Amino acid sequence: MDSQPQTWHHGLVADWWAAFNDDFRAHEIPYFREYLEDDGQPALDVACGTGRLLLPYLRAGLDVDGCDVSADMVAACRRKAANEGLDPKLSVQPMHELDIPRTYRTIFVCGSFGVGSDRTRDAEALIRFREHLEPGGTLLIDAGFGFADPAEWSAWAQEQRASLPQTRQPESDRRRTADGTELAISTRLIDVDPVEPQMTKAIRVERWRDGVLEAEEEHLLHHVVYFEDELRQMLERAGFRDIVVHGEHERRPPTSDDVFLVFAAKT
Repeated sequence: MDSQPQTWHHGLVADWWAAFNDDFRAHEIPYFREYLEDDGQPALDVACGTGRLLLPYLRAGLDVDGCDVSADMVAACRRKAANEGLDPKLSVQPMHELDIPRTYRTIFVCGSFGVGSDRTRDAEALIRFREHLEPGGTLLIDAGFGFADPAEWSAWAQEQRASLPQTRQPESDRRRTADGTELAISTRLIDVDPVEPQMTKAIRVERWRDGVLEAEEEHLLHHVVYFEDELRQMLERAGFRDIVVHGEHERRPPTSDDVFLVFAAKT
């Protein structure tokens, strides 16, 4: 096993996230904020990225720190915060090696658990989270499924797996940044493993200026797929209790139509 998770969240990918990802799944922001405002501070945003959730909480005066495995993501988050006169406590750490000299009332992990990781590291990460929570503290962690993308979900069938990896796809999204360059991003499915289960994807980002390709990167990412029973058992083995599961970042029981489940667990 490599000493660090293999993620794609650096370089041009980090540039894309910093420029365009602030409004992605915006409904998640009030869900976690409700916990933070209800005796949930100080809090830690694990895999904070370029600050999609962290910065709105800091603007609201909440006591929230951030960490991420990607130094590029953390640097972008720090720059964006400084532009608003904010000075968050940020660190570059993978989840399974979390070691911060502070404990928290709330730790939340949004859209990142199992990303670029494996089950051994993820089990260790849960233990690290518990160690960094105060007694009675809350861990909030979500797990997303592939149901929302029919093409992706169908790839798990045996006959579809045989057609992988997908050939390179045309750019799916191309946008202009504030400095006039353009970033183009596309993803393709490389492999699915129903035994683990996990998925492997490739992401490609190109940077263009005045119609000239300046730089391009392509990276692979392994994503562990968790279902409710397994993640609940992992939380229990890590010492969490009073586990409640919500659907789609809303404080309600999940339904069969939900793509995301959120686990709220107590120390």
